Amino acid sequence: MIVASIALGWKIAIIFVAGVAAGVSNGIAGGGTFLSFPTLIALGIPSLQANVSSSVGILPSTFGGIRGFRHELTVHRQLLRELVPTCILGSITGTTLLLLGSERTFRSVVPWLIGGATVLFAMSPKVTKWLSRRKREHESDVVHRRSLFVGIFAASVYGGYFGAGLGIVLLASMALTLPYDLNVLQGMRVALSLLINLVAGIVFVARGHLAVMAVLVLLVGALIGGWLGTLLIRRLSPKIVRALVILIGAVTTVKLAIGS
Repeated sequence: MIVASIALGWKIAIIFVAGVAAGVSNGIAGGGTFLSFPTLIALGIPSLQANVSSSVGILPSTFGGIRGFRHELTVHRQLLRELVPTCILGSITGTTLLLLGSERTFRSVVPWLIGGATVLFAMSPKVTKWLSRRKREHESDVVHRRSLFVGIFAASVYGGYFGAGLGIVLLASMALTLPYDLNVLQGMRVALSLLINLVAGIVFVARGHLAVMAVLVLLVGALIGGWLGTLLIRRLSPKIVRALVILIGAVTTVKLAIGS
């Protein structure tokens, strides 16, 4: 097999580049696992193990985002604190479903999850405007707050089950329920993604399902890439960032659907 003939040094180099690219993607618009997950599969790592290893390996990609969006996170820290229990419970639920489920189910459901999240995020501006016309201000606030927690829980379950596209799911949920601009939502997305992936990572490490070498290389690459991505996002308009999110989601949906 071609994979077996690749020297260990080249495998490390490929995983490192994938980690940097995933970190840059996460720093800009999320979806870094779209790059690291397929790379690990291409190198012969089974899909479930590739999924959990990728989720843990790209965790450092969000560190730069936490620093880059510290102002937005400080302003909305109370809301973030309120969302912490929801994220933890959802992430644990998702990891439990993953570890107890079958690999066949995992491979068949993922394209639908990513595709649905991408469509939802693409439609979110129109849906938000429609809601604002249909609801009086105080009623809309109540509905949006309930919907926010339901959406974040669902996103957390998704993140615990499959890390790819978590940023898109979170952005879609928040864009539909919060009256903030995209930069603020990006900051919140980074913080919540870190929490959800960290909880899932702790479960995966405890269960011992990781490809250790791949995880270690991804950790280094994702840390570098996340810092670079955070620098880039401040120089891009919200429209470009939104387009990148949609493009990443659409391409990944097609690839996974064809390969499933």
